[in-house]
Amino acid sequence: MISKSDKYFIGFVAVMLIVLALLPTGFENPSLTENILYEKAEVIGVDNSFLSSYSIVTTGNQELELLVRRGRFKGDTLKAENVLIGQKSIDKIFSEGDKVLAIIQLDKNGDRITAARAADYYRQETELILFLLFALFLVFFARITGIKAILSFLFTAFAFWKLLIPLFLKGVSPLLVALGVVFLSAVVIILLVGGLTKKGFVALLGTMSGVMVTALLAVVFGHFLKIPGTVQEYSEALLYAGFIDLNLSEIFISVIFISAAGALMDVAMDIAAAQNEIIDRVPDLSGTELIKSGFRIASPVIGTMTTTLLFAYTGSFIFAFMAYMAKGTPLVTIVNTSYISAEILHTLVGSFGLVMVAPFTAIIGGLLFTAKIKH
Repeated sequence: MISKSDKYFIGFVAVMLIVLALLPTGFENPSLTENILYEKAEVIGVDNSFLSSYSIVTTGNQELELLVRRGRFKGDTLKAENVLIGQKSIDKIFSEGDKVLAIIQLDKNGDRITAARAADYYRQETELILFLLFALFLVFFARITGIKAILSFLFTAFAFWKLLIPLFLKGVSPLLVALGVVFLSAVVIILLVGGLTKKGFVALLGTMSGVMVTALLAVVFGHFLKIPGTVQEYSEALLYAGFIDLNLSEIFISVIFISAAGALMDVAMDIAAAQNEIIDRVPDLSGTELIKSGFRIASPVIGTMTTTLLFAYTGSFIFAFMAYMAKGTPLVTIVNTSYISAEILHTLVGSFGLVMVAPFTAIIGGLLFTAKIKH
């Protein structure tokens, strides 16, 4: 049963979500859609005679015939190009039957197609299906909590896209922006799922404490390890795009505690929920005993969660390790490279935050759950 205060909070979050969805980022570029259409198309013809292969690298132009599947020109066939520059992370070679995102250039009046190219595979529908399956299973298993989880998921996604990233690009202090957006998202996520209850507030305060410690550690050890912000993919592309005043190092530090925030919330909510259940069963339990119970609950939780972070972060740089190992690079060289050092910092600081959020939450829970409210 949802309380009246929870209903009001859900409504408030829904309104904020709508506002965020409608909020412009300030970086919209009308020229990218002026006399240009982005449509789904199917490859019905391929000419690879203009491609050249050198060892594992393929360059040249792939000539395509496309059947437009959507939009004003649905059913039309058109000639398109796919330019390969010899970079495997970007290039793709299409085959007949592939669904692609066609970028169609129109004349000044917008009546006639003047040029077209295949930008990439058309993945939008599959992505939407995946999200809908995720949402349906979440609602099926968690009912109203699942609906609130989806609402918090969407809110966080829009908060990142409409607040965090634009403010980063505008040069606002990355650390302050990241802390603000993480705290805002934590309030929405935890109080939606946990409710406007002591359990929710204990988990929220525990999470904020853990995030602050993680941010502090990231700043301190990021300074001593001297890891440049340009270690992140696409960072140099931002500089070449004209954003030369961005503090990339601070953005990198911010990413560390942003990445850890979700796991911190999990641990804080686990401990808060367990303490809440204990105090419901044993109302006369003292604050000290409840704190000790929180510590005992936290031990196995943080033991597995730190390994979870190791799995998650290792997956992001496994190819780098494979490349180093394939060349026989000494371990001492590997751990001193900026890219690997950045990932080590990422993993250890996030894990340290997990270790610290547990006692913080246990102590806060012991104090709040056993506090006697005077009337």
